[in-house]
Amino acid sequence: MPDGTIRTPAFTHGEPIPEKYTCEGEDVSPELTIADVPDDAAALAVVVDDPDAPAGTFTHWLLWNVPADTVEIPEGIDRLEEVTELDGASQGENDFGEVGYRGPCPPEGDAPHEYRFTLYVLDEELAVEAGAPRPDVQDELDAKTRDSDQFTGTFARS
Repeated sequence: MPDGTIRTPAFTHGEPIPEKYTCEGEDVSPELTIADVPDDAAALAVVVDDPDAPAGTFTHWLLWNVPADTVEIPEGIDRLEEVTELDGASQGENDFGEVGYRGPCPPEGDAPHEYRFTLYVLDEELAVEAGAPRPDVQDELDAKTRDSDQFTGTFARS
């Protein structure tokens, strides 16, 4: 069992992502539930990406320095650099060039893409400015992650 688990009540691991959470719907972040985080963890981070994107892995969401005692990330987190409802957690720049969550939006006609929702349990908070792009955040994640957990969903556009 990993130190920390992540799931969503919005859909089952490995199953299609409801349209509401994609570019075809409201394009809001799904509710996430977090459990089993050790008491001595410093913070949490969440990354949502698409490893099946034509030009390589495409980042949909970067969220970090979430308090370690968080058990739920509510649906529809605002697209702001600072997330007040998560005690000032930071969001970074996705590969759409915007801050915050942007949902699955694969090219029309592609086979379903897999989307990874990854929770990182951190030994210390990430020293990255809010609004940072994935490479900056990833360097810090690589240095400060104790454990991680992941679930996936799929999505295709007709």
